[in-house]
Amino acid sequence: MKRKYMSIITICLCVSVLAGCQETPKNSFVKQKGAANIKQYESMEESKNSFKDMLGVKEHYKNQATYENGVLVIDTDANVILPEINVMNTYSVSAKKVNQDMIDKVTNAFFEKEDKFYSTYSYNEWTKEEYQEEITRLKKYKAEGNLDPYEYGKDENGELYFNIDEMIERDEEEMKRAPEEVTKEEVKPSFGIEWISDKEEKKKEIDTDHFFGVVETKKGNYDYQISYALKPDITFKISKIREDLEDPREFSSWIEGEFLLDSEGKNYNNFSEDFIKEKINMSYEDAEKMAKEKVEKLGWDFEIYGSDYAVFYHGEGGAKEDNVLDGGYLFHFSRVLDGAPITYTSSYGGALEDMDSTLVPWSYERCDVIVGDDGIQNVEIYNPYDIGEIQTENVKLMDFESIMKIYEQMMEVSNADIAEFEKNRTYHIKKITLGYSRIYDPTKDSDTGLIVPTWDFFGGFDCENDEYSDKNSGEHSTRSFMTINAIDGTVINRELGY
Repeated sequence: MKRKYMSIITICLCVSVLAGCQETPKNSFVKQKGAANIKQYESMEESKNSFKDMLGVKEHYKNQATYENGVLVIDTDANVILPEINVMNTYSVSAKKVNQDMIDKVTNAFFEKEDKFYSTYSYNEWTKEEYQEEITRLKKYKAEGNLDPYEYGKDENGELYFNIDEMIERDEEEMKRAPEEVTKEEVKPSFGIEWISDKEEKKKEIDTDHFFGVVETKKGNYDYQISYALKPDITFKISKIREDLEDPREFSSWIEGEFLLDSEGKNYNNFSEDFIKEKINMSYEDAEKMAKEKVEKLGWDFEIYGSDYAVFYHGEGGAKEDNVLDGGYLFHFSRVLDGAPITYTSSYGGALEDMDSTLVPWSYERCDVIVGDDGIQNVEIYNPYDIGEIQTENVKLMDFESIMKIYEQMMEVSNADIAEFEKNRTYHIKKITLGYSRIYDPTKDSDTGLIVPTWDFFGGFDCENDEYSDKNSGEHSTRSFMTINAIDGTVINRELGY
């Protein structure tokens, strides 16, 4: 995601986190979330009635409440989405074993046998010609008076972080030692690959828990990265290498449509849906088919949970109509258990309660794929699960009215000191869903947990402060502002994962 958008979102997120760190009042509905509590779930008798009837669920829920002398408004105007089933269970879950077989599964799913894999270290070594191209480009910037071409900004003393003269001088020295041509080292995607970090001293390194590669395919070249450094988390990232960037040093990225369509304010550049569609030169059906075919090869029972637009842009200052180079469709994949999906949210989970924490976090499973008119553009796969046995069959769920009472009280509690940070904040909750979520107890084990039914409340918010004023309608949001265990009413922190 673009740095600028992330910085604004981070400010607002920090306010929410700080507001939620106060001691929970004694009359709160929040219950103990430890491992002992999750074993106490009860089963209920089988029923032919739907969840809508059994739990007293409304198709649409509307309510507006004002707190903190008008500073905080919770505006709920949401469709309630239920899986078409009448039974939900709890399941044991663990982190899938990370080994060469897992790496091969991902590699074979997204690449073909004839594709060539090379070490990033050798493949991306610059030649004399490439250094000369950069030197010429930087001198051109300087001649035009553009001393900060990448908009790094200035330090507290007013000095530019990016020193263009030093960079030119460094490039000229590097060019003397650079080869005329690069010798590409062919490798197999795996851990334990050796590479030379210093050619003059012949110093060697071994990536014991990383893989950095470039893949040559008929449809273009891709960066392929695998990281297992933050065990038990494992990440796979596949990104198409763009050939349409005039300056490879310039920032470029894909950004989700939800951040462009729902937001407005001085910190955002708004897009119309028609403009984004014009950048996508393929049908949704063709993109969906391509994404499904690749993901199905994993054999991990992923299904499309939802989709969004995505645009590829370059340069600082956010995505604007004049710096968008491409568009595509973004597909969020998730597992479906007995007809109910594991709810997708924008939260990655695996955060720590504080910086001094010694716990080992475990982030959520996720699989996101961006498809453009010339194929797969971007893939992110995190922490695949092994779904175990049913722990509580036909688990008893709380009624909808009780869940809504918890939601309304805890939205107030978690924002109780919002007035210290903002002049006003109005939440717009647009969607309420019942699905599955993974919880775990990091004090006991960091790679096993439980899949439980949960309610999630999706939307956006408007906020105003002396430094910013932004609005987000939440219409396309994948951010859940409240996650409630549907069995016992426990409020689950999405960022922590429990």
